[in-house]
Amino acid sequence: MLTHLNEAGEATMVDVGQKDITVRTAAAYARIRMQPETLEALLAAQLKKGDGLAAARIAGIAGAKRTSELIPLCHNIPLDSVTVEFEKESACTLGITVRSKCNYKTGVEMEALTGASVAALTVYDMCKAIDRGMVIEELRLLEKTGGKSDYHYEG
Repeated sequence: MLTHLNEAGEATMVDVGQKDITVRTAAAYARIRMQPETLEALLAAQLKKGDGLAAARIAGIAGAKRTSELIPLCHNIPLDSVTVEFEKESACTLGITVRSKCNYKTGVEMEALTGASVAALTVYDMCKAIDRGMVIEELRLLEKTGGKSDYHYEG
């Protein structure tokens, strides 16, 4: 059963009023592929626009915080923390992991996923002057905890 549809099949916001407040966490991952020279310039903060990773970190946090403005029917969640981490995975790939946490009645998966998306898009924007062929290859939920069920990606 889809929780965002009422009995008549119309879109509706889920009522979380009766749910318990618990610690909720989520982690999401995005990967962006680029030319090796582009990745080296990004990691060395030698882009024409400035420090691309710093910009992407701030953008990822801001994206997570504004998820309810971007995704229809998402609750406005009082986030306790959002972190954005970057990892060089190969000569041409950068991994981005966003972790979100709150004490609330509903989970923060969409916040982590939105944060990872916005961080990856910001990396693209910061690097596009030297590499328009970048590809955001993957976006996935890594884990969620709290509430009725937990999830851990096993890929």
